Amino acid sequence: MNRGRVIQHLQFIGSFPKAPPETSIPEVAFVGRSNVGKSSAINTLLNRKKAARVSSTPGRTQMINIFELDQSLRFVDLPGYGFAKVPKSVKQTWKYMIDSYLYERMALQLVVVLVDGRHSAQKLDTEMLDRLNEYGIPYAIVATKVDTLKRSKRARQLKTLRLGLAASDVIPFSSETREGVDRLWNTIEKACSNG
Repeated sequence: MNRGRVIQHLQFIGSFPKAPPETSIPEVAFVGRSNVGKSSAINTLLNRKKAARVSSTPGRTQMINIFELDQSLRFVDLPGYGFAKVPKSVKQTWKYMIDSYLYERMALQLVVVLVDGRHSAQKLDTEMLDRLNEYGIPYAIVATKVDTLKRSKRARQLKTLRLGLAASDVIPFSSETREGVDRLWNTIEKACSNG
């Protein structure tokens, strides 16, 4: 259970300060507030410890980082939005970088929106979902860090999160226990096979 996909060949394509070169390989982008666990989730899905750089400092990912899996799929790690302690001008640059990637990228098949499973819906997350809906971009919502929720409160917390995000489905995910890995992989593979 929760084994994920076996990746034979993982290649780091590079870090890009603006739109990466176009590709015909399907891409899955990962977005979320700073420190939500994007890099940890990517590493868990890839079954690697250090593919994406993990940091406890919000705002560590500052460029568009691309990983290619078996020459058939790309994971795109975008800068976090929100609390990073960086100048406003840098935040604006990141916003432009994220927006131009999300809304103009031909290879993009799915956006994985990571939200913190311990908290209620956040304004920045609902704004992101509103924009994805507006542009008709497919997405999956993943609630990270669910292993830290007490069993007695978990169902209620996930329901509150779903209602707050106006989402029919939220995938519970943990980089610690690997919960949700298979389910997220199934969602990714389905989205890419439809592309």
